[in-house]
Amino acid sequence: MSLFTAMTVASLLVSGMGVAILGSVKMTLARRLEIDETRVGGMVSVFGFVMIPVIFAAGFLTDLLGKPGVLMGGSLLMAASLVLLARARDYWTGFTAVVISSAGWSALINVGNTLTPLAFPGSMAFAQNLGNVFFGAGAFLTPLIIATLLRRASFTIALSTLAVIAAVPAVLALGVDFKALAPISSTASSDTATSPAGFGTLLGDPVMWLCGFTLFFYAPLEACTSAWATTYLGERGVAEATASKLLSAFWLTFMAARLITALTLPTGRETVLICVMAVLSVCVLIGFVVSRTGMSAAAMVVAAGFVFGPIFPTLMAVLLGHFAASVHGRAVGVLFGIGGVGWSVVPILIGAYAGRTSVQRGFLIAVGSAVGLTVVALALARLQ
Repeated sequence: MSLFTAMTVASLLVSGMGVAILGSVKMTLARRLEIDETRVGGMVSVFGFVMIPVIFAAGFLTDLLGKPGVLMGGSLLMAASLVLLARARDYWTGFTAVVISSAGWSALINVGNTLTPLAFPGSMAFAQNLGNVFFGAGAFLTPLIIATLLRRASFTIALSTLAVIAAVPAVLALGVDFKALAPISSTASSDTATSPAGFGTLLGDPVMWLCGFTLFFYAPLEACTSAWATTYLGERGVAEATASKLLSAFWLTFMAARLITALTLPTGRETVLICVMAVLSVCVLIGFVVSRTGMSAAAMVVAAGFVFGPIFPTLMAVLLGHFAASVHGRAVGVLFGIGGVGWSVVPILIGAYAGRTSVQRGFLIAVGSAVGLTVVALALARLQ
């Protein structure tokens, strides 16, 4: 089990790295590929768009064919995408690399969420928040690692180094006996797990849809903040190096909030926490829009990490705690399938609006998404 836990932690770290890479290299990549904010927004959006069909399909593969192949395939696809992005010299090569990265990340995140409760025994909320601390650690460390590598080596070498890291879960998975996990990885019979009725149960349950739309409105908030925080801070007069450090501070508070939640959240209060954080997200994003100084803008970026951090893992705890383990892969797939639509559309809108005005003004659209998150979270709390 120690190797299994190490593999799960590695997959969570790499998954966190996957969502932070584009934001960490965005400014360097934009100069390298000679692209504007609209095309950067397209890259952010395609990551979410590709995720929709891939993570949906990965859910079936995780439940019906097994976790090892999905995990190893996702890890290796992410590694390949980083090699390609490291060598990109034009927009379309970079765009293709992001597509491959999204496919690999989608597979890895699907199977990773189903393995987390096995790696961290305890309540579902404890397991998901603690497990996602490692996800946050991957996102937190990535900007620091990239900044360090770019000071000492070329862009190509920096991303190639990350490609090696991305392949680690696949290497560790070769030594894990996944068959030994089977007796504790399902609460349903094999017949139920492979039956179409299991998927029908998901689609007929309002909790599935409310969880999906919660992610629909939440996912763009995290994606857009991580992708545009450095540009936003630059507009407020913050130096590029300082902006990069503040992006790391965003991920640090993001990670700390998850750890605090894992250790303190009482069982049965998951939906209440989501509602509170949804309301706070509206307040923080309004702060993004009205900030007039670099100091206030920096404070909003750091506060966003604390507010956003617990929302996703606590939502995942609600979802997986509601359904049998035999359909967890498909439940995660449907969740991200719905959430990916918001992940795709909102960054396009923000990128287009920011291109005509400013990134700060573009966050007005994120405020609207946070309001939607609050409404759906309240509906989920009433149903639970």
